[in-house]
Amino acid sequence: MKTFTLDEAQSLLPVLESLLKRAIESKRAAETLETDLSELARQIYISGGMKVDTAKVAKTRAEMENHLQGVRENIAEIDAIGVQVKDLDSGLLDFPFRLDDEVVLLCWQMGEPSIEHWHTTDAGFKGRHPVDERFRRRPTGGRPN
Repeated sequence: MKTFTLDEAQSLLPVLESLLKRAIESKRAAETLETDLSELARQIYISGGMKVDTAKVAKTRAEMENHLQGVRENIAEIDAIGVQVKDLDSGLLDFPFRLDDEVVLLCWQMGEPSIEHWHTTDAGFKGRHPVDERFRRRPTGGRPN
């Protein structure tokens, strides 16, 4: 598992925020199209059948799949960097960080100006703590005191 320093994680925020925004926009677009298709299905059911423009429905389904593919690709790019997407809707990311002999997670949510929180791998977002001086130390050849 790749781990990051606080500075490395901070430097990635602009790129990650851009990828997150694209993924969120694609997800919302896909959800809108899915709602449209569900409404059409509901109307067909209620009316007991109706004439449907199948070419238009097929085009809508293809467009929805393209948006979903965009979501998958953006999340895959974030994952390839070594960052974990914890909640796409809120733009919540975790960065593995080696704190002494334990791997913890630096935690950032879209809209926050910088990475200012961390939590253990078990605690999650609700267990966030403020980043302190232990995270700002430069790694050295030996173990920190």
